[in-house]
Amino acid sequence: MEQLKSVAFLMQADTLIMQVDTLTMQVDTLTTQADTLTTQADTLTMQADTLTMQADALTLSGIAKFNLLRINEMLY
Repeated sequence: MEQLKSVAFLMQADTLIMQVDTLTMQVDTLTTQADTLTTQADTLTMQADTLTMQADALTLSGIAKFNLLRINEMLY
């Protein structure tokens, strides 16, 4: 009977160790997912910045063309 209790205790201990390992893996998975979301957010921010710079470049290009037309009108 004592031997059965010892075996049962060891099995419970092994089960607890496996549960801790499972929880550790779940924490690692959640950490990786959080890192992925942070990277995706950074990517979206950079894309937004790129679009803003493209819009600014188009605006400056338009201003430069307008100024060039005004200069040409003054010269001729």
